[in-house]
Parts: sequence; structure tokens; C-alpha cells
Amino acid sequence: MTTLAKQAEPAAPPQSGKPSRFSIRRIGDLKIALLFIFPALIGFVVFFLIPTIRGIYLSFTEYSILGDPTWIGIKNYTAIFSDDLFWNAMAVTVQYVALNIGFQTVIAIGLALLMHRVAKSTFIRGALLLPFLVANVIVALLWFWMLDYQLGIVNEVISWMGLPRIAFFGSEQWAIPTIAFVNVWRHMGYTALLIFAGLQSIPNHVYEVANLDGASPTRTFWSITMPLLRPVLVLVLVVTVIGSFQVFDTVAVTTGGGPVNASRVIQMYIYQKAFGESDFGYASALSVILFIILALVAFIQMKFLKGNETDLD
Repeated sequence: MTTLAKQAEPAAPPQSGKPSRFSIRRIGDLKIALLFIFPALIGFVVFFLIPTIRGIYLSFTEYSILGDPTWIGIKNYTAIFSDDLFWNAMAVTVQYVALNIGFQTVIAIGLALLMHRVAKSTFIRGALLLPFLVANVIVALLWFWMLDYQLGIVNEVISWMGLPRIAFFGSEQWAIPTIAFVNVWRHMGYTALLIFAGLQSIPNHVYEVANLDGASPTRTFWSITMPLLRPVLVLVLVVTVIGSFQVFDTVAVTTGGGPVNASRVIQMYIYQKAFGESDFGYASALSVILFIILALVAFIQMKFLKGNETDLD
């Protein structure tokens, strides 16, 4: 019995001290992965990490492009909190974000549902992305000409209907809503595509069960589609909110921050401080404040909307 038991025992692997074939393969895969990551890593370090670190340093200095940075501590940050133009820029930006995100999200959900249920054609789905494929500056110029007070086709139609012309980009009341509309038009197709991808991940049997239970389309949408779509919606909201806070090109091309300060968003204010007044230290401090605000907004969205959880089991 003892002899048979010994024969039945598996032989111990040889302790040669050499790495196994699996370990060698993992090391080889790691080298290949690092090789592919390396170009992107260089771009991240050169164009993002180093400028970010330098920007944080400059925010504690008084610096113009014609001289050397002079360390002044937190004076730039204390000056921000008593800067009326900063608070005005933040209020204008929040107004823009609320309009842009509100309309863009609702329209994008509607378009995504139409793509999912009605528009099965690839051509129609692709056509929704066409505005997003056009450069934002070109889109802004196109709408700037179409909404021109004197010669724009939109105001020509309004005048033909017997209504007073509207200074879309030239009035304090209409400037920000018009800019928000332009960017909603450009981005709603791309946002709808992201939401459509989320709809594709919802199993069909869930809708079949709801249909057997006699649930109406409205009840199915609010009780099934929206809860299961929550992780995708949170991702979309985080991306679109961060992008909306960074709006610049549309404002620069159309209004330049005017009339008065009605459309001077925070990015426009940072640009004017840096390149208009050559106050790079103060502009860097504004950029750091904006970075902190965006980080907090993204964290709050992910935390309270539970973007990292899903109801799909």
C-alpha cells in the first residue's frame, strides 16, 4: 500500500529556479503593451502633465510673457474671490451649461429612442452625426451668418412673418441661449449615439416581460429603460458637463464675450486675462480654480447618480 500511495502521488515540479513559460509570456506581452502605450504616454506627459504642473506653479506667481515669474504666494487666489468679473463669468457659464445640457440630453434621448425603435437605416443614423463632424468654428460661423440681424435668413423669415427681428448674438438676453442652441445642434447627434449604444446593451427579454405584464410604453420607459440606462447617462452627463464648462470657440467666433459681459464665459475670461492683459499668473489661477470645480462636479455626479453601478444582473 505504501508503495502504491507513493506512486500515486503527483511528482513535484522541478525547482530549477528558471521562470515559467507563462511568466515569460506575460513579460513579453507587457513589453508589447508598453510599446503601444509609449507614444500616447509621451503626448500625455508633454502636452498635459508638464503644462499642468507649470500652470499650477504660475498660479502662485505674477508673470507676463515679457518677464520672469515672481513668486507672490496665494495673492492671485485671494484676488479671484473679490473679482466681480470672475463671478459674472461663472454665472454666465452656469447659465450656458444648464441650457446646453438640459436641451441636449433630452433631445439626444429622444433621437436615441428613435434610432433604436424606428430609424433602422444606417444612412439616417449616420446623418445625425454630420453636424458633429464639422469643425466647431465653421458651425459657429454658419449660424452667425444665418442669424445675422440684417442679412441672416432666419431674421428674413421672422420679418416675412410680420414679427420684429431678433439680435440673436447682439443682445444680452439672447446671446447665451443662442450660443447654447448652436452647440446643442452640433453635439446632439454624438450624444444620441452614446445613449443609443447604451440602449443596445439592454436585453430584449426585459421589454418582452414588461409587454406581457401589460406595461404601457411610458411606464416601460420610466421603469425599465431609464434605470437600466443610468450608467451610460451618467457618463454622458459627466463628459458633456465638463465640455460645456470649457466652451470657448463658439463664443470667440460669434460674440467675443459681449455684448458687455453677457456671454463672457469662464474660458473666455481666462483667455482675455492671459493673452489680452498678459496676466498669465492670474489666468493660471483661474484655470486651477476651474479644474477644481470640474473635478468636484464630476465626483458629485458619479457619487450621487451612482454611475459606477448597473441594474443589469
